[in-house]
Amino acid sequence: MARARGRVVNPAHAAYIVVEGMWTWYRRNWRATVVSSVGQPVLFLLALGYGLGSQVRSSPAIGGLEYVVYLAPALLAASSVQIAAFESTYPILSAFKWQQTYLGIAASPITPGQIFAGHMVWVGLRLASSGAAYLVVAAALGAVTGFGVLGSLAVAILAGLSFAAPIAAYSATLRTEGQQFNALFRFVVMPMTLFAGTFFPVEHLPVWLRPLAWVTPLWHGTELSRGAAFGDLPPLAAAGHVAYLLVLLAIGWWFGVRTFTRRLAA
Repeated sequence: MARARGRVVNPAHAAYIVVEGMWTWYRRNWRATVVSSVGQPVLFLLALGYGLGSQVRSSPAIGGLEYVVYLAPALLAASSVQIAAFESTYPILSAFKWQQTYLGIAASPITPGQIFAGHMVWVGLRLASSGAAYLVVAAALGAVTGFGVLGSLAVAILAGLSFAAPIAAYSATLRTEGQQFNALFRFVVMPMTLFAGTFFPVEHLPVWLRPLAWVTPLWHGTELSRGAAFGDLPPLAAAGHVAYLLVLLAIGWWFGVRTFTRRLAA
């Protein structure tokens, strides 16, 4: 419980207040995110799944599936990681430096750790809504084979949060105009999207490059997402992927609470 000015704030209620503030802004500006959150992965699915995919033969490398079916759950994980990266960079910098909304919240009984928790809950809700909308469109296009994709959605949320937490922790340390984010998206997010198993198996990469893909949250999320959708991932392997993502989320969460506390207590 957080205690300030003689009041005790339940952590769950504090996180809800932070989320409510973000929702108040988002419900008036959601149209600006539709293209990047839903339109972009759908366009990738159409262009690569049905366009390029028409030239890709079904083979053991893609589980004997049509390419668009193979691609659909992976794009769900990839789009979640991309949305999580954006929601954990500029919005946080803005809330500290430009709009200073976090400074205003911190003047209330809500603690910096609860502000971080509220932001992460908001990211999770964003991932859930965007992922659900993508799956509806993918199902209408015939790229979904069963209800296993609901497990893929849960996996995509976990993968996105495991990436968002350490990025949010880092963003809270910045006092610049966010130039570092350009490098993050160019040299981390984009290569991870291209080479972490979204569009083709990691086994097709050069041997020396594969370990770089294996340490990314997107590769673990992609493997889990396809495993949930197709039911072909061994339980032990699935447990290992989940454990990796949870550990990454826990470490990022710990650093996030520390960096938010240092920044808001300064």
